[in-house]
Amino acid sequence: MSEGKLANPAPLGLMGFGMTTVLLNIHNAGFFPMDTMILAMGIFYGGLAQIIAGIMEFRKGNTFGMTAFTSYGFFWLSLVFIVMKGGGDRAFMGWYLFMWGLLTLWLWFGTFGKNRVIQTVFFTLTVLFWLLAVEHWFEMPAFFSVFTGIEGILCGLSAVYLAAAEVLNEDKGRTVLPIGTRNS
Repeated sequence: MSEGKLANPAPLGLMGFGMTTVLLNIHNAGFFPMDTMILAMGIFYGGLAQIIAGIMEFRKGNTFGMTAFTSYGFFWLSLVFIVMKGGGDRAFMGWYLFMWGLLTLWLWFGTFGKNRVIQTVFFTLTVLFWLLAVEHWFEMPAFFSVFTGIEGILCGLSAVYLAAAEVLNEDKGRTVLPIGTRNS
């Protein structure tokens, strides 16, 4: 392997996260039932693709990207396992989601100084995890699930946008899709 420029693995991880998050939250909003398509996306694109992106970020020396992508890759694999095994205790699932929100909050602080879109991804993901935790801890009205699902769709779409921006901006050598940096 040559020691030339390495490809940017972030769009792969962002797209795996974003598309899987959108699909799951279409379900969470009540528009479609949980099915094999969401679970398969959770294993292969949300899970394995993000783990691969995280390993590639390790190779590039990016601790933030390695930690985020491998963590969320394993989140998706663990979530699919939990869903396939019947979901477990509802209140304890709330704690599972709360802890992922805590990790995400910590990572959100790590986005300070980065572009606005990545800050949006991690902020909306923190909110999403904690809305889902509240939904598991308390009996909430139906509109709360719809609101939470829509918030999750927006979170996922922000990751998809950032992935597209990173690919297109790099490919064209100019800002095609702005991401909120001094250069775009």
